[in-house]
Amino acid sequence: MALLRGLLMRAFGRPQGALGRLGGMIMARVNRDCAAWVVGRLAIEPNDAVLEVGFGPGVGISLAAVAAAKVAGVDPSPEMLAQAKARNADAIQSGGVDLRLGTADKLPFADHAFDKAFAINSMQVWPDTGAGLREVRRVLRRGGRIALGFTPHSGQKKDGLTDTLQAAGFAFPKLEETDAFFCALATRP
Repeated sequence: MALLRGLLMRAFGRPQGALGRLGGMIMARVNRDCAAWVVGRLAIEPNDAVLEVGFGPGVGISLAAVAAAKVAGVDPSPEMLAQAKARNADAIQSGGVDLRLGTADKLPFADHAFDKAFAINSMQVWPDTGAGLREVRRVLRRGGRIALGFTPHSGQKKDGLTDTLQAAGFAFPKLEETDAFFCALATRP
């Protein structure tokens, strides 16, 4: 069981090596519809600056970049950074996308730099969920929105998500769901 969990983490949780590269290709297909739904929940405006935490292969980044003025993201995996940079090469070249290695609990961005933030199937593998959410709160502007989206295979439970957002200092937390996905949304007061 521990071996299987380790393999799954290397492929999907914290992608590394050949398994991580393969996991990224799978995630790009499996998480695309969820990412599109979550990005839609944020109602991104043309002048918005948007952050994705744990961007994986960069599908959510590319979806957000269609609507936003600026999109940035962090991911702790060099394999995912390479895939996301390849997928978003034109937007990076034009200056609309900024992708960096990093973790949720130490975001390399200034206070109040973003209008919207999201994560798809990544919060459950952050080293410290509370610290990560407080960091997202720090980089969001007043009135900024956060959306945490999950597919059923993510391993994330719905119960307690809104409480977790509230404990991190977010306001008006709510849970939205479809037959295939669920998303916790909140606002930075």
